[in-house]
Amino acid sequence: MAVYKIFPEKDATIYSGFPVMNTGIDEILEVSTFYDTTSPEVSRFLIQFSQTEIEDVLDNKVGSAQFQTNLRTFLADIRGLNQTTTLEVYPISGSWVMGTGRYSNLPQTTNGVSWKFITTSGSGNWPTSFNAYVTASYPSTNEGGGTWYTGSALGLNITPTQSLNYSDDKDVNVNVTNTILNWYSQSKGLTSDGFDNNGFIIKQSNNDEFVESQDYVTNLKYFSVDTHTIYPPQLEFKWIDYSFNTGSSTNTIINTDKLIVSLGNNKGQYNQDSVQKFRIYSRPQYPTRVFQTSSLYTTNYYLPTASYYAIKDLDTNEFVIDFDTTYTQISADSESNFFTIYMNGLQPERYYQILVKTIIDGSTLILDDKNYFKVVNE
Repeated sequence: MAVYKIFPEKDATIYSGFPVMNTGIDEILEVSTFYDTTSPEVSRFLIQFSQTEIEDVLDNKVGSAQFQTNLRTFLADIRGLNQTTTLEVYPISGSWVMGTGRYSNLPQTTNGVSWKFITTSGSGNWPTSFNAYVTASYPSTNEGGGTWYTGSALGLNITPTQSLNYSDDKDVNVNVTNTILNWYSQSKGLTSDGFDNNGFIIKQSNNDEFVESQDYVTNLKYFSVDTHTIYPPQLEFKWIDYSFNTGSSTNTIINTDKLIVSLGNNKGQYNQDSVQKFRIYSRPQYPTRVFQTSSLYTTNYYLPTASYYAIKDLDTNEFVIDFDTTYTQISADSESNFFTIYMNGLQPERYYQILVKTIIDGSTLILDDKNYFKVVNE
């Protein structure tokens, strides 16, 4: 199986309460509702990924395989979560300029996208009239806030939502495959009904925005591409490249839960642009005694087909690639089990750990042989 991640080329938050303020290089993206003694306010954030990188993944890595693409952003802070808060993710209908502002700048920076303007303050207002497939949402006294394609655009389901409940993970993780396919088809001239990649806008639902009640105040802050942490936003591509074809090998599938698993070709350090096929070698911890001339400990076994890999950040102990029964299933060929990792989907200058999960005789085993590696930026 294969997982590949790309990171944004630009992002920014726009605030209805500061209609000309730009936040293009802020470390935080905010999708919040506010209320004071005068009026309700909201913030939304915009994020865009390189169309060239998207096409490279689909053309040169995914190919004809079945795939899924998720937009992911990672929570930095939360305050005032309602019982259920719904986030909506729309494809933006017009180009915009990131700018170089921060929320804390005094005076405000106004050289890029804001609530009122697409480009520099004083020019390029967000449109307030558009075709049947484009819409916006704003108070009549404060026009702006972005424009986007609606969920019914061209008959496609391009408006994923995510409900945030108290017991749920608050990171954004939504399936945007239909939008990615539309951008790709439009760019390649494969359709006359597509639209250009101008990124995504993330907002709270209309039921939560501009409500004149303190009870509906919810502040959600996520790390931006300018963060100094390991949590920048990402587009995560996952596709099926699984195969289990052992060819002429006479090695058998291991059938004991007392086993040893190792990575025989782990070099320990990899350039950020490299691609590594990790080979898995397994054997019983206590081999059955038989009469033979070679060592019992040199015979390799295959893991069962229900075997999967995961990658953890060694410092934070968080999964950067989690076990997935569809997209991280471990393959096999005539030599051994294997899986492939694209290193430029991982943050450089960090250490990672490889874990293997397998199901043997009804038991689920998580195998940790302290297989570590580092991605370097050379």
